[in-house]
Amino acid sequence: MREKTEKKNKFRKETFLQGVLVLIFSQVLIKILGLVQTLYLTNRKGFGDTGNALYMGSYQIYALLLSISSIGIPNAISKLISERVAIGDNEGAHRVFKIAILTFGLIGMCGTLFLFLGASYISNVWLEIPESKITLMILSPGVFFVAVSSVFRGYFNGREQMRATANSQSFEQFWKTILTIIFVEIAVIISSLNTVYMAAAATAATTTAILFSTYYLYRYYIKEKKLIPVKNAPGVKKENRTFKSIVKTILWIAIPISFASILSSFNKLVDSMTVVRILKPILGEETAKIKYGILSAKVDVLTSLPLALNIAFATALVPAISAANAKKDQDTINKRISFSLLISLLIGLPCTIGMFLYAKEILLLLFPQASDGGVVLAVSAFTIIFTILAQTLQGVLHGFGDVKTPTIALGLGVIIKAILNIILIPIAGIYEVGAAIGSIACHLISFLIVYTKLRKTTKLNFSLTRLSIRPIMATMIMSIISYGVFWLLKPYIAIRLLTIITIFIAVIVFLISVLILRIFSKEEIEMLPRGESIYRLLKKFNLCK
Repeated sequence: MREKTEKKNKFRKETFLQGVLVLIFSQVLIKILGLVQTLYLTNRKGFGDTGNALYMGSYQIYALLLSISSIGIPNAISKLISERVAIGDNEGAHRVFKIAILTFGLIGMCGTLFLFLGASYISNVWLEIPESKITLMILSPGVFFVAVSSVFRGYFNGREQMRATANSQSFEQFWKTILTIIFVEIAVIISSLNTVYMAAAATAATTTAILFSTYYLYRYYIKEKKLIPVKNAPGVKKENRTFKSIVKTILWIAIPISFASILSSFNKLVDSMTVVRILKPILGEETAKIKYGILSAKVDVLTSLPLALNIAFATALVPAISAANAKKDQDTINKRISFSLLISLLIGLPCTIGMFLYAKEILLLLFPQASDGGVVLAVSAFTIIFTILAQTLQGVLHGFGDVKTPTIALGLGVIIKAILNIILIPIAGIYEVGAAIGSIACHLISFLIVYTKLRKTTKLNFSLTRLSIRPIMATMIMSIISYGVFWLLKPYIAIRLLTIITIFIAVIVFLISVLILRIFSKEEIEMLPRGESIYRLLKKFNLCK
C-alpha cells in the first residue's frame, strides 16, 4: 500500500534548466516549422506578399483577442500554483486550477463571439482590408480553445513540468504547418489561385491545429493527474478561500500581464492599422498591401526567431522566482536572473548584428520569389536585443509579483511607436522603414523602464554592464571574421550558397569566441546536463573560469 502511494505521488518535476532546455527545443522546432509555413505561403504562386497582408492582418486582430484570453493566463496560473506547491499546499494548487478553467473558458467564449460577430466591422473599418472578413470568422473559435489550453499550460508550468507546454505547442505548430499546405493546395484546386480563399484556407489550418493542441493537453492532464500529489504536505493546513477570492486573485495577476501582452500585440496591430492606411493614398492600394505584407510576414517572422529561444527563460523564470521568493531564497534568485540575462545577451547580440549585416542575403536565400525588404529587415534587426532583454526582465518582475511595471513600460513604448509610425511612414524614401524605427523605439523604452525598476526595487547582485562586455566582444569578433570571409568569397561563390557558408562560419566563430573569452563560470556550466564533465573538459583546455 505504501509503495502504491509513493508511486502515485511521484510527479515528474523538472529542474529550472531542464525546463528551459525543454522549452528551447520546443521553440526552435516551432520556429523552424513556422518558417517552413511562411516560406511556403510567401513563395506560393497566388499568395505572396498580398496573401500575407490578408492573413497577417487578420491574425494580428486574432492575436490581440488571444492576449486577453490567454497570454497572461499561463504566467498568472504558474505563479499562483508554484507558490502553493512551494509550501506544500497541493489542494490549494488544484483548486486554483479548477476555478481558472471555468473562469477563462467563459472569457475565451466571449472573445470568440466578439471576433465572429464583429468580423465585418473589423475588416472594413479597422484594417481597411474587406477581404479579411472570412479569415477573421474562421479564426474566431481559436480564442476559446487557446484560453482553455493556456490554463493547462500554466498549471503544469507552476508545477515546474514544462514538458506539457513544450509538447502541446510543438504539436500545434506541426499540424498548423502540415494542414496549411494541405488546405491551401485544396483551395488552389477549388478556386484557381484565388488569394482570398487561399488566405482563408491558411487560417482554417490554424484553428484546426489549436483544437488538436487543446485536446492533447486534456489527454495529457488526464494521464498525469494520477501522479500529481493531491493531499497537502504534513503540517500544511487546507487553504480556506472563497471562489470569488481566488477568481479575484487570478484576475488581479492575469489582467496586467494580459494587458502587457495586448500591448505587445497592439505593437504589431499599430502597423496593420497604419501602414496600408497611410501608404494607400501615396503608393496605391496594391503596393501598400505588398509593403505591409513584407513587414508583417517576412520581417516580423525573421526577427521573432531569436525570441523563441529566449522565451524559454522568461517562461521558466516566473515559477522559479515565485517559488524561491516564497522560500526567501535570495541566492537562488540571483543565480537564476544572472544566468538568464547572460544567455539572453548571447542570443540577442549575435542575432541582431548578423541579421543587420546580411539582411538582403537572408531574404534572397529564404524568399527567392519575393526577396524585397532588405532595408526594413536590417533596421528591424535592432528590435531583437531590446525585446529579448525586456522579455527576460519581465519574467523576473512577474515572478516577484510586479505585473504593473512591464505593462506601463510597454504601453509607453507602443504610444511612441504609434506617433513615430504616423510621422515617418508618409516620408518619401522611408515608408515602411518608419514602422521598423517605431518598433525599435518601443522595445528600447520598454527595456529601459523594466531594468531601472528592477535595479531600484530589488536587492539583486548583478550588473548588466559587466555581464554584457564579453558577449559584445564575442559578437564583434564574429562580425569582423564572417564579414571578411563574405567579401573575400563573394566574387567566386553563388550568393545563396555563400550566405549559408557565412552564417555557418559566423555561428562557429561566435561559439569559439564564447569559449576563448571564458564567459561562463564554473557554477553556470555545472547547471547544464552533464555539467561537471563539460567543466572538466573545458578546464583542461583553459576555456572556462
